[in-house]
Amino acid sequence: MFGRLMNGYFYGKSGKGDFRRDDLPKNRWELFWAMLRVRFSALIRLNLMTVIVFLPFLVVVLYNLLTLLTGVSGALSYQMALEAGELTEEYTPELLAIYAQYTADGVFNLGQYSRELTQFCLSQMLLWIIPCILITGPAEAGLAYVCRNWARDEHAFIWADFKDALVENWKQGLGVSAITSVLPFVIYICWNFYGAQADQNALFLVPQILVMMLGIIWMLGLTFMYPLMVSYKMTFGQVVKNGIMLGVGRLPQTVGVRLVVLVPALICAALLVFTSIGMYALLVLGGYYLVLGIALARFIYASFTNGVFDRYINSRIEGVQVNRGLADEDEDEDEDDDEDVGEEE
Repeated sequence: MFGRLMNGYFYGKSGKGDFRRDDLPKNRWELFWAMLRVRFSALIRLNLMTVIVFLPFLVVVLYNLLTLLTGVSGALSYQMALEAGELTEEYTPELLAIYAQYTADGVFNLGQYSRELTQFCLSQMLLWIIPCILITGPAEAGLAYVCRNWARDEHAFIWADFKDALVENWKQGLGVSAITSVLPFVIYICWNFYGAQADQNALFLVPQILVMMLGIIWMLGLTFMYPLMVSYKMTFGQVVKNGIMLGVGRLPQTVGVRLVVLVPALICAALLVFTSIGMYALLVLGGYYLVLGIALARFIYASFTNGVFDRYINSRIEGVQVNRGLADEDEDEDEDDDEDVGEEE
């Protein structure tokens, strides 16, 4: 009984088949929503199965954000208490010593304290997430393979196909995640360094902007790198090169897809800045990524990259099927012709 239960959990029910030809979507927008409805529960199972790999990253990010929120909130309370002359015993000598560094003539500099606390939390977070992102590369490859198949209405076993793709592509996945893990920290250090130099010489604004552009270009190319490595036989260099070329070549669409995936985080950020329920929004955001967010993001990327691959790669490879999961008007016309011939006979 338990074996059948786990088999159904990981592999799904064989009775849930693909669309009939008459039911096939006519365009990729219809295909995305149709596949999302069909695979929604499977995406939750896939997310729950793989979230353990992404859990350290989520913990580090949430911890540092909560530290920042708690620190700023505490400093604001201290400023109000200082202005009212009602400092209570809740402020320990250690905490008062920290606040004293930002206090002059009885006025607490909340802006300076918040900026320095933000810099500290950000640098600490970017350093801690290096190993957290590093370990996600092989799992990202497995997710990319399963979601690629689901996004074009092809079957994929949640566990078996995920594991096979992970084993086959773990080296390239680890290479991509290694670069992705250190790049934010390097960009942060370079941005601060060139920013400090730019205060003395405006020419240093050029390398500062170039460093930021490097990070943006990598993030755009990252949208395609994992789908490329699980779809084609390429070297690591080819995966990176083609991923960046496709990301830049489809710049508006790639930026749009990236922003769509970031919508929950952007909403949470807005609530943090403009409302008093930011702490609760942060916890809800963490729950969203624990249950669905990681697999859903990869599914959205797969739906987008499948179309780009069909247009720029698959259409140039002889014998490769394109527009999988979409209705083929030519086939429908051929079937109608065959039916007419059969009636005449």
